[in-house]
Amino acid sequence: MTSSPPDHVVGRVSATLRALSAYRDGASTSQLARRCGLARPTVHRLLSALAAEGYVDRDRQSGRWYLGPELYLLGEAAAPRYDVTQQARASVHRLAAATGESAFFSARRGDETVCLVREDGDFPIRSFVLYEGARFPLGVVSAGLVVLSMLPDREVGEYLSTVDLTAEWGPAHDTSQIRGRIARTREDGYSTNPGLVVEGSWGMAAAVFTPSGEPAWALTLTGVESRFRAERRAELGALLLKEAHALTNVLRSPS
Repeated sequence: MTSSPPDHVVGRVSATLRALSAYRDGASTSQLARRCGLARPTVHRLLSALAAEGYVDRDRQSGRWYLGPELYLLGEAAAPRYDVTQQARASVHRLAAATGESAFFSARRGDETVCLVREDGDFPIRSFVLYEGARFPLGVVSAGLVVLSMLPDREVGEYLSTVDLTAEWGPAHDTSQIRGRIARTREDGYSTNPGLVVEGSWGMAAAVFTPSGEPAWALTLTGVESRFRAERRAELGALLLKEAHALTNVLRSPS
């Protein structure tokens, strides 16, 4: 019996950890296997090996898996180079305070966006599609749409040719409709998600760019449909663009 190539094993480990990070309340082995598209015994073997090194933890009563303490320590060590959430918190706060909606800061990680910061405004009705740690594919939710829209056409084409978002996210996420929303996003400068993930829960987002001009992050506002009427969307879009531009300039400035 031959062992798996190292890069193959690393890919499976990475997929398992990313999948686990999407579950705030832990996940069963079967849930992770389905999310990763791997056999359950394979995922259990990977999790057991990761647990021995402290990268995941398992609740003995429920059997659910959680990210482990070693990942926290590694994250703390990497934060000084990669963590921009402290700079983003001021923008998120201003958006929540000015609009009354829930405001977010998300980062691109490969073909996904990950929500890093959330702050709720004073409007009492919330949308809970986004939360800290939530991951979505590019093209899904307003953050994923605006990041995808701001990529070069070649990268957009390559990505859309390799994914089928309709399987999990429904027919509104077929390639032709996503391309239409990309065109609208490029025209407006910000993206709009008109309740495509959860009916009645709307979102809008603007991209934040690296010093080299890559769309690496997004600022988002979410709320109920009645708060995102056409006349107000222009106002919200302008606020998002203003904060995204300001944050881009902050991140471009030498520390």
